[in-house]
Amino acid sequence: MGPNYAASTCLKEEFVNIYLIRHGEAAEHWHKADDPGLSELGHQQAAETAKLLIQKIEPGVRLISSPMVRARETAQPLAQALGIEPTIIEHFREIPTPVEQAERQTWLRGIALQDWQEQHDMVRDWRNALLTELQKVQEHTVVFTHFMVLNAIVGSLQKRDRVVCFLPANASVTTLKWSGDSHDLIELGHQLKTKVN
Repeated sequence: MGPNYAASTCLKEEFVNIYLIRHGEAAEHWHKADDPGLSELGHQQAAETAKLLIQKIEPGVRLISSPMVRARETAQPLAQALGIEPTIIEHFREIPTPVEQAERQTWLRGIALQDWQEQHDMVRDWRNALLTELQKVQEHTVVFTHFMVLNAIVGSLQKRDRVVCFLPANASVTTLKWSGDSHDLIELGHQLKTKVN
């Protein structure tokens, strides 16, 4: 029993899961509201994802959230179930936009088929800071975040330059594994052809 126990302990220390959750449906589109909370459907999605995660996550899991309201509200059902508060980390907030609020949707559609190297310095700096912060996540963790954050992370792991490389649905779960010196993509969250909100 001793050797088997030691092996399982070692495995737990060397491999950890990171669950990236896109926030639930927002009450308003981001080109119309600066920091909207969740819609009624969004709250339902958050509750359903919490139930799913409870079945998957490891004991002692850490919760991280973007500071934006829709991400924090998505985190609440799981946080309440576990009796812990998410750590708010600025780097996991949605992509900054170098345009006025009313122009955000047009701008986002424009960059979707472009590469990261074509983007404004502010946007590339945001991506670099996000990926640096991800490297600090080396324990079982659930991160509540956003569409473009997920694309920045997945694109980096898949070594793809395109800004938008997949379409994570609201409250979807994308799974990474940290294995000692790097993060690997294990499973993409479910995808829908939806508007970014």
